[in-house]
Amino acid sequence: MTKIALLGAGGKMGVRLSKNLRGSRFDIDHVEVSEEGRKRLKAEVGVEAVDADNALSDADVVLMAVPDRLIGKIAHGFIDKLKPGAAVIVLDAAAPYAGEMPQRDDVTYFCTHPCHPHILEVQETKEAQADYFGGIAAPQGIVCALIQGPEEHYALCEEVAKLIYAPVIRSHRCTLENIAVLEPALSETVAATFALSLREATDRAVAMGVPEAAAHDFVLGHLKIELAIAFGIFPEGKFSDGALLAIDKARSVIFQQDWLDRVFSLDAVKQSVRDICAG
Repeated sequence: MTKIALLGAGGKMGVRLSKNLRGSRFDIDHVEVSEEGRKRLKAEVGVEAVDADNALSDADVVLMAVPDRLIGKIAHGFIDKLKPGAAVIVLDAAAPYAGEMPQRDDVTYFCTHPCHPHILEVQETKEAQADYFGGIAAPQGIVCALIQGPEEHYALCEEVAKLIYAPVIRSHRCTLENIAVLEPALSETVAATFALSLREATDRAVAMGVPEAAAHDFVLGHLKIELAIAFGIFPEGKFSDGALLAIDKARSVIFQQDWLDRVFSLDAVKQSVRDICAG
């Protein structure tokens, strides 16, 4: 039976993964160094943590559910304990893209990350609608990259990725650089910044006397149709002439002219992942 060593099994993400791996064809060794995490693992998943050295030496797959900035450091601490042909799966592109992973040619490196449930796709149940993160009830896409290792390891690692992020509706094969562009550049540097800025703008409208509930209904409702138009999901929809005029006048006020080039230059992406790894 294929054995997985799940590192950080008692952490917030590790518990999510532990639950989704229950009942799979894999034999799971749950590794957790903190006492708090061990207690959480026992209470929420019903399993005991095992000795790290034994789990790692016998692992076919090492799944790293650890903080992004610690991935490289932790990998350096166990890489010599792995058997040849083992696969290491990381859940974020920052450490490998920043060159933080230890050099070992006979070990596979694989990166996967969830897309999270699609904001404009209809969810069939209330449970799925309330699953904002994914990995519980709402279908989501995932991205995967084989960083190094034999091609046959892609299918094995993708199988693990589909389990830990289930239910998965789409799996996209990418390069490591693709995933680094997606996160942090697209999803965090741009989308998360826009989301917080949108909240700040909404709060300003409320401060100007707009009822808070009205402001939230109005902006979140408009976002749905505006995103659908912008991404071509609502092809019969279009922005009004007044909206297009407001958009054109707002661009120079809100954005620097070269913001896309500055955010998405590979030098900027590489600096961003270095910053993440440096904490």
